[in-house]
Amino acid sequence: MSLQHKVFPKFRHVVDQGKCKKCTRCVNSCSFGALSFNGDRIVADNDKCVGCQRCAVYCPADAIRIVEDEMMYNNHGTYTPRIRKINWFQASTGGVLLASTGNDMPYRVIFDDIVLDACQVTNPSIDPLREPVETKIFLGSKPAKLDFKVNPEDEEDITMKSRFPPNFELSMPVMVGHMSLGSISFNACMAIYKAVSELGIVAGSGEGGLNEAFYPYKNNLITEIASGRFGVDLNYLKGVAGLEIKIGQGAKPGHGGHLPGEKVSSLISQTRMIPKFSDALSPYPHHDIYSIEDLAQLIAALKEATRYKIPIGVKIAAVHNSAPIASGVVRAGADFLTLDGFRGGTGAAPRIIRDHAGIPIEVAIASVDQRLREEGIRERVTLIAGGSIRYSADLIKAIALGADIGMVAFPVLLAVGCRFCQQCHSGSCAWGIATQKPDLVKRLNVDVSVQRIKNLFHAWNEELKEILGAMGIDSVESLRSNRDRLRYLGPNPRIADILGIKHVGE
Repeated sequence: MSLQHKVFPKFRHVVDQGKCKKCTRCVNSCSFGALSFNGDRIVADNDKCVGCQRCAVYCPADAIRIVEDEMMYNNHGTYTPRIRKINWFQASTGGVLLASTGNDMPYRVIFDDIVLDACQVTNPSIDPLREPVETKIFLGSKPAKLDFKVNPEDEEDITMKSRFPPNFELSMPVMVGHMSLGSISFNACMAIYKAVSELGIVAGSGEGGLNEAFYPYKNNLITEIASGRFGVDLNYLKGVAGLEIKIGQGAKPGHGGHLPGEKVSSLISQTRMIPKFSDALSPYPHHDIYSIEDLAQLIAALKEATRYKIPIGVKIAAVHNSAPIASGVVRAGADFLTLDGFRGGTGAAPRIIRDHAGIPIEVAIASVDQRLREEGIRERVTLIAGGSIRYSADLIKAIALGADIGMVAFPVLLAVGCRFCQQCHSGSCAWGIATQKPDLVKRLNVDVSVQRIKNLFHAWNEELKEILGAMGIDSVESLRSNRDRLRYLGPNPRIADILGIKHVGE
């Protein structure tokens, strides 16, 4: 007896048989088995279509269109098609539904309710084409003040007494968020790592260890230690730009990591040191961290293991008490703090967690920055923030709210070809990004992807300079926490109060 009810598919292929050349390129392109050729015409199994659009993009005759099926569900104000689909699937399987990519609920994006202030006469603007505008940033802890020693016998003989902790120089205030080999393909990882090395920024390696093929790019990678401790050994810790203890993730706060067994190939098995085709599950908590004191011990141990040569950080999800958590993390000795908002992406997470747990990154940045300033410890830590930084305007607003560095991932995946079909957890990505199947992985051209990522961030950096110039600011460090350059025009004045910014017109 089947528990499956017949449900209309979400997408439908429309094939213009008059245009179709019967070349079957679309059939070969589809990694989900939604298309076949019966010897006479292209036949679609719309139940298997996920809307990745590769068949339409690569059709030489432009004969295919992917449309949403108008027969999918009857209209209802309360029980939307999305909610009914969830209930139908759970009635069929009895299990927790996995989801990927970022939170797709229609919550307001607070970045869109904020506008940027500019200068005109009393505080003249700066022309970034003719005057230097600095976008360089340093990742790591900074001394609160600089102490100098003057030679009493020679007043011009001045030496600095303050010692700087280890810092990593970034050419612009942006990093690529953590995506492990496993969640994305070898070619996707390679493209990202090559691009950040050439750009002079950093990328996160995710919690899945680090394959030896990526060691040449370690100087521009932040490796991650999660509760599963996948692939962690001394070689994994040394020679990197930074080391991050993953406590939480924006897409699944309070939850552990999950890589479905379908994506654990021989390569992933070797890298993560786990059996092939087994689910890679990180426990919800670190079983050696139950207090700030425990966290301080691990931070100290990692600093000792790396001979105090690299910054050590902690990543937390944006939740209602992120500010006091951040305070504890800084006092535990972290050199940088990564704050991940609830729209952050993921390769696999329970849908219920992804869509309903956590808070927006905008309010988390402002509350954490303000709390650390009130306690006089803001300079001890570099604040990295991500989870819905979609383009350069969001990056600029995040910095003005209090972040030092913006962490982005989906814009990078979009740059290399992602079509947001939200099937990362299936391992069948038709674009060669979120898959481990060799025939699909090779679809992603590494060299082309490297150049597209570099182009993306070059454009962001140029736009950052344009905005800084318009604000009359010649250094990105002067934009950090400069909330007077922001104005709120959204519907909720209380949000403006929490963000610490004025309304438009004030």
